[in-house]
Amino acid sequence: MGASRRPRGRCNGRMETWDAIRARRNVRAFAQDRAIAPADLDLNLEAAWRSPSSMNQQAWTFIAVTERDQLKELSEVWQYAEHVAGSAATIAFIAPASDDPETREVYQYDLGQATMSIMLAAADRGIGSCHAAVGDQARARELLHLPEDQRCEWLVSLGYPADRPLAPIAVPDRRPLGDVVRRGHW
Repeated sequence: MGASRRPRGRCNGRMETWDAIRARRNVRAFAQDRAIAPADLDLNLEAAWRSPSSMNQQAWTFIAVTERDQLKELSEVWQYAEHVAGSAATIAFIAPASDDPETREVYQYDLGQATMSIMLAAADRGIGSCHAAVGDQARARELLHLPEDQRCEWLVSLGYPADRPLAPIAVPDRRPLGDVVRRGHW
């Protein structure tokens, strides 16, 4: 596929979309002394709200959590969610509970799109992110005061990276593009 000819650089202090895509990485350690500005958190929530949704159902609710004790408790709903405890904010992705497998798949796809929208909007602002599953639904329901007909499906932690700022990654640790892209057939 060759080298990209997409524009590079910043515009008005923000990344171009392609740079945000190339800079986004899972960040699990956040700078503890840096809060996310309310306007930037709102922008991330709006990015989720604007995400595509099957048949425009928008069968989702997003809960922004910023209180430190609640973040620490929320980090215990999944074995790999430790990053939530140190985040400046975490967004919980809520969807209606359903026994129908097709409905659940539609909700998961829609929430996946909202997840990526949040992560790209965050990267555009230099904010790191990481996603986590939710294993302990009862605990998540208790912490977030969810009604019985709702489930917390995903968490996305947000904060400024503790190690290094986000910047486009020239050579990502990915399988070669030619190994994952096919044209017209296998």
